[in-house]
Amino acid sequence: QVQLVESGGGLVQAGGSLRLSCAASGRTFSSYTMGWFRQAPGKEREFVAAISWSGYSTYYADSVKGRFTISRDNAKNTVYLQMNSLKPEDTAVYYCKNGPTIATMTRNDYWGQGTQVTVSS
Repeated sequence: QVQLVESGGGLVQAGGSLRLSCAASGRTFSSYTMGWFRQAPGKEREFVAAISWSGYSTYYADSVKGRFTISRDNAKNTVYLQMNSLKPEDTAVYYCKNGPTIATMTRNDYWGQGTQVTVSS
């Protein structure tokens, strides 16, 4: 079982930056991927970025490539999402995920509570 605690959301102007953190407790399998999804009101939850614990691979949605960077600190069981050059369309609730897949959702996923990111024009 995994518990995920997120922090770092807030209100920022377009072009600004935020860093989200996801601290994991409990057992996280090396084969499981840590990542971020987001969901805006009235829209489906969508993949943002992911990073593998067992390897050194990172994955990004096309919409955030070049702007967002995912990283990890295994000693702290923490994953970060550095968000730069934020756009209003980045406004969403951001969820941390630990699961067996990279960019999709499964029944075996663990989720954080979500943190609100609001980007103003």
